[in-house]
Amino acid sequence: MTSRPARAALLLAAASLLSALGTLPATAADDAPLPGTTWTVEPATADGPDGRVSHRIDAEPGQTVADHVAVTNYSEHPATFELYASDGLVTADGQFDLLPSGTTPVDSGAWVSVGEGGVPATEGSTPMRVEVAPEATVTVPFTLTVPADATPGDHPAGIVAALVPVAGEQQVSFDARVGVRLHLRVAGDVLPTLAVTDVQAGYSPSWNPFAPGSVEVEYTVTNEGNVRLGAGITADAAGPFGWASTSGEGVAQRELLPRQAVTSTVVLAGTWPLGPVSGEVTVVPVVVGDDVVEVEVPTVAAGWSAWALPWAQLALLALAVAAVLLVRRTRRRRELATQRRIDAAVAALDRETVDA
Repeated sequence: MTSRPARAALLLAAASLLSALGTLPATAADDAPLPGTTWTVEPATADGPDGRVSHRIDAEPGQTVADHVAVTNYSEHPATFELYASDGLVTADGQFDLLPSGTTPVDSGAWVSVGEGGVPATEGSTPMRVEVAPEATVTVPFTLTVPADATPGDHPAGIVAALVPVAGEQQVSFDARVGVRLHLRVAGDVLPTLAVTDVQAGYSPSWNPFAPGSVEVEYTVTNEGNVRLGAGITADAAGPFGWASTSGEGVAQRELLPRQAVTSTVVLAGTWPLGPVSGEVTVVPVVVGDDVVEVEVPTVAAGWSAWALPWAQLALLALAVAAVLLVRRTRRRRELATQRRIDAAVAALDRETVDA
């Protein structure tokens, strides 16, 4: 039988997968603050959930947009939730998430007011609370007011429903919150731009002198534009005059938010130690999901160089030369010893002839 902690881990893993598809984690574990509590939060109209995966909003600076979220309590007991908005981010493993609990949003999360007469999240503000009956759904309105001086492009955010612990119930260490993603694009010039920088490479020889080594190339991909983009990454290497060329693929980035930077590596196997080696890291921008980018998105590349010195081959050559010298020295010593024995025999024969 699966333990409660194990079920919690499985549910949180499944929630992370859902977040990669555009929705933040949508299920709580059995050992959440209120035992057996399971719930979702999803886009809705005033009448209830409408089947959208996330909120997608295009707005002008200064515009106010109204929409709804629906909180559904699948449990057999009532539950209370705190609803609030926060800024979006992409984690190191490529999953969409929101700022940690208690962190005040500074971008689009601070532009969202949840509930009738709600106010945006600020430091020290109190989130809206809503009680949901057993196996019931409550629809909550929210408004998003884009500042007049908001910069064009993508401003990711999300709306969270955090379970409020019941007084006297056992507390747990993990954050029991679920949420729905909000894609906001502020009107204006779209600038889809990626950059690849800080490219460094190092050669690792093979222990087998008759086999090639590998080059590990480290690089940083930065979204310098104002809209989210994915990135396909390749790298290549070659010796002098293009000899012994090889190539490989880096870790594809499913989504890079504006101003986000990711550092990764790609290993180019099959690189022979021919002295100087060089190559490029090439980044091909990819439009994410249903996003619309009507301008050309240029491919970018950055070069690198390194020394692939044939240490294993030189060691083998040194051993071969040492072996030849040793054989020659041994042969010379053997020849000298033989010559000494011959000289001794001749001298003895001469002495016998004189004595006779």
